[in-house]
Amino acid sequence: MIWRNIASNALTLFVILLFLLAGVVLWGNNTYRAEGPLAEAICLEVPRGTNMARVADELERQGAVASPTVFRLGADYTEKSSELKAGSFLVPPGASMEEIVDIITRGGASTCGTEVVYRIGVTRTTVQVRELDPASGRFVERAQFEPGPDEVVPAVYEDVKQGVDTRFRILFAEGATSWQVTEGLRALDILEGEIAEVPPEGTLAPNSYEVRPGDDRAALLAAMASAQSARLAEVWANRAEDLPIETPEEALILASITEKETGVPEERGTVASVFTNRLERGMRLQTDPTVIYGVTRGQGVLGRGLRQSELRAETPWNTYVIDGLPPTPIANPGFASLEAAVNPPETPYIFFVADGTGGHAFAETLDEHNRNVARWREIEAQQEQEAGEN
Repeated sequence: MIWRNIASNALTLFVILLFLLAGVVLWGNNTYRAEGPLAEAICLEVPRGTNMARVADELERQGAVASPTVFRLGADYTEKSSELKAGSFLVPPGASMEEIVDIITRGGASTCGTEVVYRIGVTRTTVQVRELDPASGRFVERAQFEPGPDEVVPAVYEDVKQGVDTRFRILFAEGATSWQVTEGLRALDILEGEIAEVPPEGTLAPNSYEVRPGDDRAALLAAMASAQSARLAEVWANRAEDLPIETPEEALILASITEKETGVPEERGTVASVFTNRLERGMRLQTDPTVIYGVTRGQGVLGRGLRQSELRAETPWNTYVIDGLPPTPIANPGFASLEAAVNPPETPYIFFVADGTGGHAFAETLDEHNRNVARWREIEAQQEQEAGEN
């Protein structure tokens, strides 16, 4: 009888402990998946060689988790502790422990912290060091300079360049020439390797490219060329019918002229339509950027207005003198200009001139165009007068 009571009590105790254990597991599971206590986003730095226990303690210190033990056990239970990645990761407000574990184990580039952006533009190459402010989600500039032998490099750049979680990105602007891109890459000290020759004009894809210290310059140019080739093939396969251009290479030339003629994205299609209309009518393109390319060959910026002698000079790129398209592109066009060149909207326009706002005034007739030109001359004169008064 005594043993029966002992056994009964033991069974009852076991059942109670089982229920308590189940309750603890359920609580832990709910806590692991519930909204976290973080009030504002943080940038969590995970150094190389650290472990999930140290990360859990850091998250508790920054107020992102209520229980580092539950965080650690949850990561172990889901078999993600061994997948911890080094880097800097943006943890949003209210992120659950489960979401944080996913953020720091999924891999890929860091999502916050310091970024170095190398901008290769039409007029210059710049280096910008910036850091993401987790609270606002915006980058804060820490330094900016132009690379070169005579340039004083900010100390912050040298510091972050050695950081294991610093991200590096090259932003290559639409409309830059192949020479400008090549010279820009040669000036970047994080890249290695020689560039044997400047790639053919127009064959590089303007875009943002993630790089790492030690990456090869020639390999990066090859990636840019491969991307532009794929873009050109895509737009050519989806081109409109009855275009006055016959090959992808001619589309690339027309896209480059469109790119250099306007900096207003909404105008690309209309500008391309003007050139298309002119080609269809057998009219000369008469566009200044092609003349400028004949003078500079894409090596730098002209930095002044065109002379009458240059407008009359017989170069292969002077569309005031030659018929049709020039023999090569005059810059590296972006995807939007490629699309505009092969799918221009139907318009009656065959003329355009600057309108003083950064855009252009388009015209169907020469009389209308002459009136637009007269208005532009008035705007120019007013701008020169105001500049003189200041």
